[in-house]
Amino acid sequence: MPAAEPRTAGPAVPPGAPAGAGHGPGERRSVPAGLTVRVSVPATSANLGPGFDSMGLALDLRDEVVVTTVPTGFSARVEGEGAGSVPTDGSHLVIATLRDHLAARGWDVPGLELTATNRIPHGRGLGSSAAAHATAVLAADALLPAAERASASGLLDATSALEGHPDNVAPALTGGLSVSWEEEGAYRSVRMDVHPDVVPVVAIPEEPLSTETARGLLPPQVSHAVAAANAGRTALLVHALTVDPALLLPATRDWLHQDYREPAMPESVGLVHRLRERGLAAVVSGAGPTVMVLAAGDAAAGEAREALESALGGSAQRWRVRVLPVDTTGAKVEAHRAGEPAQG
Repeated sequence: MPAAEPRTAGPAVPPGAPAGAGHGPGERRSVPAGLTVRVSVPATSANLGPGFDSMGLALDLRDEVVVTTVPTGFSARVEGEGAGSVPTDGSHLVIATLRDHLAARGWDVPGLELTATNRIPHGRGLGSSAAAHATAVLAADALLPAAERASASGLLDATSALEGHPDNVAPALTGGLSVSWEEEGAYRSVRMDVHPDVVPVVAIPEEPLSTETARGLLPPQVSHAVAAANAGRTALLVHALTVDPALLLPATRDWLHQDYREPAMPESVGLVHRLRERGLAAVVSGAGPTVMVLAAGDAAAGEAREALESALGGSAQRWRVRVLPVDTTGAKVEAHRAGEPAQG
């Protein structure tokens, strides 16, 4: 999970909380020691070309976190991605966010021990931040009494509020393909099954890129023609991903954000263009710098992997190329008390 980042405070009682949750001023309760929650959340790729800030796809690469409540103290043990660079105390993003979420519900937790096995690369456009926020909210919710846990829409809303947008969060929670939007101050999403022939292949560079840097390059306005063209391709993309993968190349054409971000990741954007010239449905994954090809079938995925390695040429050693199938299940949560079997 990534390091903690500044964030705005959420509502006093998160969306989806039952009436009366939070209790009166000063009336707080404490989560008992001896509770263990195991959460695993998949990587995600947002945008998928034209679906800027609205579409996301879950990928079969998971971060796993085990949180145990203890009488006192906060500690984290991290393995895999980010080990040695992320905090191992109470400032760890999952611990800090979990405590904030519980506090907003009127609960305190005196201590937590966290063990994280991180597989999602940080700062590469594969949803590591969304996975961390989702983990924290899901773990906090699982520590509450059953009657006080949030609805599915409440979990989406609370996690999206932390992220600032739902395009990664929604598929992380539900798996598959998500189309998300904001309406009347709340985040909404619909989940769709992806056609079984769709196989994502990713090329992950060594160097990260911050989402803020990538977003800072976008213009404040675009022309009506650009907006209309992107809207049409986004609609086509839903059809291509769910019904007819043969249309993935035209469906992933984007005019809205990828080329504007080229100064921050010239190698990634250049790679996208070279792959598309070869007839591959290549896009920048999320805010980058990872590049993803959406292949139609296992054979095409193998060809896409070879094409990626070939297109990278002499810089191939600085990239990890791998097939990441679509994740269909989304986040998983198991909770139990000491000495009791886990409950999903």
